[in-house]
Amino acid sequence: MQSEHVDPHLFIVFGGTGDLMRRKLLPAIYHLYHHYDLSGKFKILGVSRSGDLDDESYRNFAQEALNEFVGESHEATGTWCNSCLHFQSIGKGTPEDFGNLKKKIEEIEAEAGLPGNRVFYLALAPVAFPITTVGLGNVGLNQSPGWTRLVIEKPFGKDLSTAQELNNTIHQHFEESQVYRIDHYLGKETVQNLLAFRFANPIFESIWNRDRVQNVQITVAEQLGVGTRAGYYDKAGALRDMVQNHLTQLLTLTAMEAPATFDADAIRDEKVKVLKSIKPISPSDVIFGQYGPFHNNGHSEPGYLQESGVAPGSKTETFVGLRLEVANWRWQGVPFYLRTGKRMRRRVTQIVVTFRKPPISLFRRYEEFHINSNRLILTLQPDEGFDIHFDVKVPGQGMNLQRQNLRFRYDEKFGQLPDGYETLLHDIMTNDQTLFVRGDEVEVAWKLYEPLLTLAVPRFQYEVGDWGPQEANQLVAERGHRWVIG
Repeated sequence: MQSEHVDPHLFIVFGGTGDLMRRKLLPAIYHLYHHYDLSGKFKILGVSRSGDLDDESYRNFAQEALNEFVGESHEATGTWCNSCLHFQSIGKGTPEDFGNLKKKIEEIEAEAGLPGNRVFYLALAPVAFPITTVGLGNVGLNQSPGWTRLVIEKPFGKDLSTAQELNNTIHQHFEESQVYRIDHYLGKETVQNLLAFRFANPIFESIWNRDRVQNVQITVAEQLGVGTRAGYYDKAGALRDMVQNHLTQLLTLTAMEAPATFDADAIRDEKVKVLKSIKPISPSDVIFGQYGPFHNNGHSEPGYLQESGVAPGSKTETFVGLRLEVANWRWQGVPFYLRTGKRMRRRVTQIVVTFRKPPISLFRRYEEFHINSNRLILTLQPDEGFDIHFDVKVPGQGMNLQRQNLRFRYDEKFGQLPDGYETLLHDIMTNDQTLFVRGDEVEVAWKLYEPLLTLAVPRFQYEVGDWGPQEANQLVAERGHRWVIG
């Protein structure tokens, strides 16, 4: 495929030898290069503290990663690495180190005939974001002969004050129009299709409101535990790690009004309006949980407190259930339920819209009659697609109704979907900020959730392989609802 809007540029990755580079970024860039015929469009410069690497050894490192995660032939990956990849050590990050980085960038650009367009991707621990941003600015790498773009991985701060500090540091050296805050959930085709699903199909948009919708549920369930991330996770928890970013992004896209135009700022303006419309969350609207050990027929699974690297007696939540209300004209009175957790029954991300039942039953004289709510289930992962549940009459005597569903799956129609990072990296290259989080959006989200960070509520235990603590079921049952998984 041809990519019409990719300018020749240098793609610089800080954290160029890290796990994210190996598992996600290198494979995504490799696929983009071939899918969009980007030969001659860009070079890649890996940057890390390592002083033991040079261009040749870095290409060997990258080739091993591609062979592991892409599966192309050794010859094909070797040819690509030799033609595209370079390396520069940033040492301890001194002004001299950043000066040497600038020289390396200019050398590569001169040799490859690049016009000075640059992407700086910070695939780093959050603590390094401000230091790196300042280092780039101090040696003038925040500006270039062409365009300059700064990409930052989440988390964007750990509370409101740190998010504001990060934004202030970034804005001292980069304009907001240069900044791409990346949340890989927004790169999923099914997330993007949510906008098309709503705004290109009047049949759904006309019923997407308080008059027709009974409740909205967003579930992001993980089957795995903390694994090797315990050191980070025990200081973060599910609220910081998942709710403030991933689930909130899905919430805003589900609840937003139609933008005036389909461009980045118009869409992001509407997302911010949703966040500003959410009522303050009371303690009675939140459930925190922590997975406990599982024992059955001689088989055991450790609980969170038994995981390596977790502090003894840790109160860190591995599950969050929330009830939110978007207090605007469209959604007044409609509860939005959000939940996320680790070590749950299966891995799934779904948005479930349950519609109201008919105001009057026409079939009351049929004792066996039971009417179900119509329901729309959008599955974002795995098995991406959507289902519409509705009632039909069972053939024969009497008015027996049975729930049926219309089903659509992306892979059945379009084949395998691209990885979310491929989509987002291509958007960075083509200067499309639609799927990236704006600075004010980060701060408004933290204002909403920050009061929950120090909330003195219990951490209810749930068993490995369950859907969370029973108290989360009560949270939705209080309004006469129940959690739904399609």
